[in-house]
Amino acid sequence: MNNIEWQPPSAHSRRSFLKGLGTAAVTAAAAQTEAVAAELEKANAEKTIGPGAVPMTLKVNGEKLKLLLEPRVTLLDALRNYCSLTGAKEGCDRASCGACTVLLGDLPIYACQKLAVEAQGQEITTVEGLAKPGKLTKVQQAFLEKDALMCGYCTPGFVMSVTALLKQKPHPTAADVKRACAGNLCRCGTQPRVLEAALSAAGIAAHRPTHTEVVNA
Repeated sequence: MNNIEWQPPSAHSRRSFLKGLGTAAVTAAAAQTEAVAAELEKANAEKTIGPGAVPMTLKVNGEKLKLLLEPRVTLLDALRNYCSLTGAKEGCDRASCGACTVLLGDLPIYACQKLAVEAQGQEITTVEGLAKPGKLTKVQQAFLEKDALMCGYCTPGFVMSVTALLKQKPHPTAADVKRACAGNLCRCGTQPRVLEAALSAAGIAAHRPTHTEVVNA
């Protein structure tokens, strides 16, 4: 029988090998993560604008307006304070009253909740851009004829919401009108007349609903 000299087990056991392999993998993953994070940070730094005023162009009522604004300026502030378009009103400044409603394309939006810089490249329509020289739109005329104005502060927002509705549904139901104007608040309580005016603008005859009918319908 041959004598085999005993030798101590290798210092690199299976467990230590796997442990080392895992450590290497974690290190590699961490390095890769850091590299990706660095690339993202670089990309974001290149896209970051501000915080100072930057040039931007808004297309409002068919006209391109070149402005110098801080990125934090809302579309409402840009329209009122830098474009002299004061039809959109500042009411709540938190998307609760609809007084600042304008159209972005054909979509009614709260201008107080949209940054001006985000509205670049899109068609913006304010209440000033609806009527042609010497001629009101059907919606504006209906609001006058049906006395749907009251104090008038919320009127531009209602006009814009109804205008957007009739672009999508030329022959809306009363329920459609109420749904379209659900985001507009009138503290004077003229909603029944707004409803009547909207239907009239669509060529739909309707009696003047009472406040109870408007609430319960």
